[in-house]
Amino acid sequence: MLIPPLVLIFLVLGTIFLGIATPTEGGAMGALGALIMAGSRRTLSFKLLKEALENTTKLAIFVLFILIGSTVFSFTFNAADGHIWVEHLFDKLPGGQLGFLLFVNALVFVLGMFIDFFEIAFIVVPLLAPVAEKLDINLIWFGIILAMNLQTSFLTPPFGFALFYLRSVAARADYDDVITGKRIKAVTTAQIYKGSIAFIVLQLIMVATIILNPGLVTGNLDKPVVVDEAAVENLLNYMPSVDFGAPPAPDFGIPAPDAGGAAEEDPAKALEEAIKQ
Repeated sequence: MLIPPLVLIFLVLGTIFLGIATPTEGGAMGALGALIMAGSRRTLSFKLLKEALENTTKLAIFVLFILIGSTVFSFTFNAADGHIWVEHLFDKLPGGQLGFLLFVNALVFVLGMFIDFFEIAFIVVPLLAPVAEKLDINLIWFGIILAMNLQTSFLTPPFGFALFYLRSVAARADYDDVITGKRIKAVTTAQIYKGSIAFIVLQLIMVATIILNPGLVTGNLDKPVVVDEAAVENLLNYMPSVDFGAPPAPDFGIPAPDAGGAAEEDPAKALEEAIKQ
């Protein structure tokens, strides 16, 4: 019974971790695997496929509307110089980079309890990323910190989205197990909340570790090439000028000057003799 779910997990996460597929391609691999499994069990029908396509279309439209709305909001906000206001607002925070990261993580943590990932990623993050870049914070490191923080907030009551996902699949009433025949008690919401405490603590420890040790994220990244502007300008100033497009000068039989730099004969006279010949 556990083999089909494990195969689907491998098709999605395994292909991503092995470097075979990107996250988008991993989702496509999982969808293809689910279709093959449903077809092999003869549970795939046109009605079921139609419902899956409708739900996928609704979700895609929902995401696109959020993306369009967030883009319009960002343009309007930037046109009103809102990004400058946000930058000056965070410049007043004490502690420099660490103070900014602590404040932003606390803000995102609270927002993650009430707002979905898409709203935070498309609206809040574009307002924070330019300020982080101004403070010379590596944006890859900053993104990993926010992602870990959002995972933590999604586990936190009272509106932990991951907890509601677990609530939707957990048993609401007592039932008899098909294999063992034992009576299994229902899982209450309070039990789900209590069970999430250990995971929340682990996630918070991981967030603090990444903030205090940025090398865990940026250690294997290629260092940017530092260009010395003075050296480049000096090289351009003293670069010999070569005209590759100029045609060669015509040879009128004028003798070249000697090593002393002057010709023995008059150049005008030599040119006149060359024309006569």
